[in-house]
Amino acid sequence: MLQKLTDRSLRALEYHRITELLSQECSCPDSAATALALVPCGTQEEAMQGIAESDDACRLTVKFGGPSFSGLRNLDNSLHRAKIGSSLQAGELLHVAAVLAVIRALRRYRDNTIKESTYLDALFDQLSPNKFLEDKINAAIISEDEIADGASPELADIRRHIKRAEARVREQLDKMIRSATYSKYLQESIVTIRNGRFVVPVKTECRGDVPGLIHDTSSSGATVFIEPMSVVEANNELRLLYSKEEKEIERILSELSAEVGDFADLIGSNINSAVKLDFIFAKARLSFKMKAAAPRLGSDGVIELYRARHPLLDIKKAVPVDINLGGSFGTLVITGPNTGGKTVAIKTLGLLTLMAMSGLMIPVADDSRLSFFEGVLADIGDEQSIEQSLSTFSSHMTNIIDILGHCGSGTLVLLDELGSGTDPVEGAALAVSILEYLKARGAKTAATTHYAELKIYALETEGVENACCEFDIATLKPTFKLLIGVPGRSNAFAISERLGLCAEVIDRAKELVSSENSRFEDVVQGLELSRQQMEKEKDKAAKLRIEAEKSRTEAEQLRRELASEQEREIEKARIQARRIVEQARAQSQTLLDELDELRKMRSTEDAAALRELARSQVNLRLRELEQTADPVSEKKPVEYKLPRALRAGDTVIINDIDKKGSVLSPQDSSGYVEVQAGIIKTRVPVSKLRLVESGATETSKKYGVKTDIDRSKISASSELNLRGMMVDEALMQLDQFIDNAQLASLSIISIIHGKGTGALRSAVQQHLKGHGSVKSYRLGHYGEGDSGVTIVELK
Repeated sequence: MLQKLTDRSLRALEYHRITELLSQECSCPDSAATALALVPCGTQEEAMQGIAESDDACRLTVKFGGPSFSGLRNLDNSLHRAKIGSSLQAGELLHVAAVLAVIRALRRYRDNTIKESTYLDALFDQLSPNKFLEDKINAAIISEDEIADGASPELADIRRHIKRAEARVREQLDKMIRSATYSKYLQESIVTIRNGRFVVPVKTECRGDVPGLIHDTSSSGATVFIEPMSVVEANNELRLLYSKEEKEIERILSELSAEVGDFADLIGSNINSAVKLDFIFAKARLSFKMKAAAPRLGSDGVIELYRARHPLLDIKKAVPVDINLGGSFGTLVITGPNTGGKTVAIKTLGLLTLMAMSGLMIPVADDSRLSFFEGVLADIGDEQSIEQSLSTFSSHMTNIIDILGHCGSGTLVLLDELGSGTDPVEGAALAVSILEYLKARGAKTAATTHYAELKIYALETEGVENACCEFDIATLKPTFKLLIGVPGRSNAFAISERLGLCAEVIDRAKELVSSENSRFEDVVQGLELSRQQMEKEKDKAAKLRIEAEKSRTEAEQLRRELASEQEREIEKARIQARRIVEQARAQSQTLLDELDELRKMRSTEDAAALRELARSQVNLRLRELEQTADPVSEKKPVEYKLPRALRAGDTVIINDIDKKGSVLSPQDSSGYVEVQAGIIKTRVPVSKLRLVESGATETSKKYGVKTDIDRSKISASSELNLRGMMVDEALMQLDQFIDNAQLASLSIISIIHGKGTGALRSAVQQHLKGHGSVKSYRLGHYGEGDSGVTIVELK
């Protein structure tokens, strides 16, 4: 009975028209037969597998185009005969080769284009091309009626002898028809063939003048075809060669058939896999025509369809609808005027559910959701029967009785014009009772009706919701939009008034309507006005959202363009700064070369001091330039403030060159102090001087005498900037810096060498690698200076 109900529902929802459309997309008869026999799957897992396969086939078709299945056919009969040792005809072998070509093309499509995992991989992997057999058949057989000369050496040799023998016969007969002796007896001067033997057409009255064997007579009787005695022996030789040729062809076909028989099971399995692939890609092609999408398929009875279209309606004319069922409510009562779209709405719901349960994609928007039901039970359409003496009401009630006997929590029930065809009062009461029964059994139900009692029932009952098909009073036409949560209005008075019915009749009709019905219609009208206002506000908000999104996109694009332009300008500045640094480096090297010359002219001590001072000044300039060319994030140095004003005789340290000096004169009005550093006198900004307090102690091993150090009074920075220095100078500064850091009990120090070419960084890290005071070192992280800084951990 349940199968009978299911078949009736499939017919009512026109499911067979979907399978017919699907079969038209198939490339071979077997896959078309599979499409026509398609029914909803037995389990949710099978349905989800089918949807996933269809979705992957659509995705592959969009990316790479669909594979070709042209030439795919059923070879069960031929393969069975070949397997038991029968010889196949040339045409059958060509069909085998064509199928092998399809299998090989499908496997190449998978291996050469698809680089991702899909649900079709198992079917593609089952394909085993046999190019050797395919090529062998194609090389031997040209067409159903022609075997290639190269099919075997024996066949080629036989055909060479045939050509020579035919040439000899034709030569002899050509001489005869050109000779004066015989040409007068001939009907025409031609050579023809009868019964496989070369003959000449002779006039009937002259047949005794041409010695030979008569093989045929023309339909008019005026001509006889005679084989002259001179060519009888040559024709006999040809007949023998023809017989050899035929036997060799039979042997070739038998050999090829035996090879096909050896691979019959594998070829049959490949064909089955190819047929399944053709069926799946046919589902994808149908999806493209329907503009369908893959729905989510659950088992909780929840249905959420967005912009759903009936798949059998014209895409350009069908009005998309949103349908919800099974969430906060399990029963949906749809009302509205005739031809307003109520029946189409529940047919859409039922047919899309069946399609999804069959593994098909459906014409809905993304994120639509359906449930897998044990059964979809529908009573739609008029099935009155004269033979069975059933009225429309009786026919509907018979179907409903069967449905009520098999409904449950795993079923979807669709009822069209519930309770119609009988007394309105009794019909409405019966309709409410049926909906209550279905609700109690847990079935998900969608029903259409005209009864106001069902609207009130839906308003008052939890788990039951109203819906209506919108009707435009201004145009007297339905819009076919389904509105969930809004009961429909009859609109009979409004329609009659616009059609011209006199006001007196309409007013009297309104008086006859009960006050309760009038209040109900007024409430419905108020809800409708509120809904329309909300729709306008929603459209306005949607437009504003689109405009805001557009503005945001434009702003984001502008931000990206500005960032790109900023990066280009920074890169230009870096290139220019590097050029300046290189120029300064060249100038400094020239200056150092000149100082080397000075050293030759003066005492070694004076020259070394001059060279050291010049180097320091040049390196100071280089560091400033290099910071512009390759800035590295670094911490600001700790600001130092002189504890008191400098006086003549104070011992100070010049920060730039890390050398001690003696103050010769106090700070002048420009903020400079004259300092004696070795033999050199120079003016230094007071901000670059540090006062060395008298009485400070430090550790030294001068003359082998060890002196205790007051480490708390040692001032040392945790960072050393080596940018702009030559490698030798940098390493010397590094050693001194590490010594000072250890004296100040620092455990972590930062060496700033910049990014540049990387030569200074490599030299520093190589030096640190062998330094006895270094425990470990690493490049800086983000925010520490990245690869422009090396972080050192001291022992």
